[in-house]
Amino acid sequence: MASDGLLNGLKLYGSWASPYTHRVQLALKLKGLEFEYIEEDLTNKSTSLLLHNPIYKKVPVLLHGDHSIVESVIILQYIDETWTDNSLLPSDPYERALVRFWCYFIDDKLGTTLGTVFKSAGEEQKKAVSEVHENLKLVEGELQEGVFKGRRFFGGEKIGLLDIVLGCGSYWLSVFEKVADVKLIDSEMFPLFCSWLKDFEEQPEVKEIIPAIDKLLEYAHGVRQLMLSLSSTAGDPTTTTTTITGDDQGSKD
Repeated sequence: MASDGLLNGLKLYGSWASPYTHRVQLALKLKGLEFEYIEEDLTNKSTSLLLHNPIYKKVPVLLHGDHSIVESVIILQYIDETWTDNSLLPSDPYERALVRFWCYFIDDKLGTTLGTVFKSAGEEQKKAVSEVHENLKLVEGELQEGVFKGRRFFGGEKIGLLDIVLGCGSYWLSVFEKVADVKLIDSEMFPLFCSWLKDFEEQPEVKEIIPAIDKLLEYAHGVRQLMLSLSSTAGDPTTTTTTITGDDQGSKD
């Protein structure tokens, strides 16, 4: 299994700080697949990246032989369907549908509001923080009373697809708190979510892919200052937002 990725020419175009890239890296590690990683400069994208993702021009992009697969959640499902050992999706059709719904929620709702927290200030930021809390309450409620109640991970006793999607990005919460001087997570408000996140981050495969917190803080601080500067000069910081959380955000499947 471990050599299968190289035999099939697995290559991953990504960015070191991108949680969307981290999603794919983690899935490949959990599957025991080897792959070639190609770091992209998001301010000067390579001709190879633009060739393999000409529509969205974003990372991550997974190359499997002659095939290009784009959009992180789609890539995760492709990996799970191609290499069926250590399944990331549940076998039950209804539960698979729930996993896909919450994956969409995370990118469409939670990820969007987190991006607003990071690039804004004042009342706009305060409103975005409140929306993040409301979104996390929904996740907490699902852990407390939903299908995933009583589980160690959303995938059961092992990390599943929803864990990957939510977990690869949740570590940015503490970074955003420090850089933007806000309070996003609290163990009293979201005890089940915080317990799940701590367990997720302690997994050896996760530790291998999450960059050092000091490096993330330095990077995030620089990007936020740039965003606020663009905003104050009547520029549009939205084009810069993807450089902090990765290039996959903004396009929906």
